[in-house]
This record gives sequence, structure tokens and C-alpha cells, in this order.
Amino acid sequence: MEEFLRALLPRCLPAGRAFSVHPFQGKDDLLKKLESRLRAFAGRAPDSSRIVVLVDRDNDDCVQLKRRLEQIAATCGLPTRTRARANWQAANRIAIEELEAWYFGDWQAVRAAYPKAALSNKERHRDPDAIVGGTWELLERVLQRGGYFKGGIRKLELARKIGVNFEPRRCSSRSFRNFYDVIMEAAA
Repeated sequence: MEEFLRALLPRCLPAGRAFSVHPFQGKDDLLKKLESRLRAFAGRAPDSSRIVVLVDRDNDDCVQLKRRLEQIAATCGLPTRTRARANWQAANRIAIEELEAWYFGDWQAVRAAYPKAALSNKERHRDPDAIVGGTWELLERVLQRGGYFKGGIRKLELARKIGVNFEPRRCSSRSFRNFYDVIMEAAA
């Protein structure tokens, strides 16, 4: 996710808007360390700063995961986009089911990076957020049919190559749209 965001965000944000990505070693690590990180942010960041927490849903219940993220932010005294609407400092967003679903949402970006990748009409990709059972595994199978990643998908390479071609306005994933909308709101 870090590599994808580093490839995508510089092209999306208005000139003069800065961002930083603070990766964790997976969702468990993020959930374990998030409160201390948000407390540090709340104690030193100007009111105009915004933090967006982005995590894969994986197999978690989306409502419970969002509630947990919202509670952590509230414990740290940070008004969230969900609760404060106008004067928020933190927004919690969830990639449904995981980042790779977003790639299915902008298949043109995948094809720009991997021209021989093809989806059949019967594949379960039309609604990227409805793919169940592992979006990265499905993506790996599709790419391998095109002759790529025979030894297994290389997620960092994939994120970089797709991220530079990814066009937010093309992406049909609702979870990506929710993430992108809050990024644009924060940058405004």
C-alpha cells in the first residue's frame, strides 16, 4: 500500500500540498500502535493537518473495524471525518477487501503496466469491492495467465507499476472512491 500511495498521491494532490506515508507491518501492527501514534500527532500537529488511516478489511467485519478505528481516534482527542464532518483531523478508511481490489477498479492501469493481462467476461471483478476469497490471489492468477509473475506476485513492483498509471476518476471501487474523496477534501 505504501508504494502504491507514493506513486499515486503526488499526481493527485494540488501543488504545494505535502503528504507522508507511515507504514506498519500489517494490520495487527497498525492496530497495536495506532493509539500511540495518533496521540503523538494530536499533541503536536497544527489544526490544519489531516491524518488518513487506511487499512485493508481482509476478513474483518467492516463496521466493527471502522468502529474500532473511530474509537482509537476519539480516545486520542482527534475529531474524525465520520463524527465531526467539518472540522476533522483524522479520517479512517478501509480498502475492501484489500488494496488489490482497487486495481480491478482501474483495469486500464493494470493493462498499462501489464499489457497481456486479460479478464474474461465471466470473472468476478465487475464490482471490485465484492470480490471475496482474496483479491491479490485472483489478480495473481489473472497476471500469470498473461505470462507475468510465474514465480509468484511481487506486490511492491505491482504497486509501483500500477500506481503510476492509476487514474482515480476511472476507479469503480467504492472503497477507493471513499478514500480518494477524503484525500481531496483534506487537500482542499
